[in-house]
Amino acid sequence: MMRRLPLVCLIAALGSSVAHAGVFDDDEARRKIADLQIKTEARFDQQARAQLELAGQIQRQLEEIARLRGQLETLTYETEQAKKRQQDFYLDLDSRLRKLEPQLNGDAAVDPGSEAKPAAADPAKESQAYDAALDLFKAQKYKESAAAFAALVEQYPNGTLAPNAQYWLGNAWFAQRNCTKAIEAQTMVTARYPKSDKAPDAWLSIATCQQELGNQAAAKKTLQTLIEKYPAAPAAEKARDRLKKK
Repeated sequence: MMRRLPLVCLIAALGSSVAHAGVFDDDEARRKIADLQIKTEARFDQQARAQLELAGQIQRQLEEIARLRGQLETLTYETEQAKKRQQDFYLDLDSRLRKLEPQLNGDAAVDPGSEAKPAAADPAKESQAYDAALDLFKAQKYKESAAAFAALVEQYPNGTLAPNAQYWLGNAWFAQRNCTKAIEAQTMVTARYPKSDKAPDAWLSIATCQQELGNQAAAKKTLQTLIEKYPAAPAAEKARDRLKKK
């Protein structure tokens, strides 16, 4: 009986050791699970912050794009309004000059030192056709206006209003965003009516179309030609301003 006692004690000691080891293993497993959970939560938190930061950056970029789009729309509107004001100015000036033409022609007729100029085939009909084409342009019916001005120039190529009609023909094409046709029409003004008051403006319009087409070198050359040919014209002053900005 005495011999069995150490064996019982040994078994009890081993059982206690195994139980202690089991408790230790459970604690270690819980610590590892807790560490893993903490690390996982940390990664999720970091990813969440990164996503929030990315979302913030995207939102700021969208706001910046919206702001720039607003500025672009404003500039586009202001540019269109400036073009319209300039167009209205030329239309008003053209109308005023048209009203003065009968008086100027009458004065020239009684001037003994002046040479008699050949009259147009039908000045009254030419004037009516011109006014009708100009009214179409004012109404922004540019396609119809271009056709009317083209018909007028073809019918009265040597008429007193031919240079003006050819010039507005170019503007009607430009209003339709057809720069190729506009350049052709304005080039006809510079070639056929170089002494006309519309010639300098035609050169300026050609340069504008060349810029619209992306041909900066040609536009620069055209502006320089305008300044050389008509240095005192208001269009030449505008050409100088454009060249300074290049």
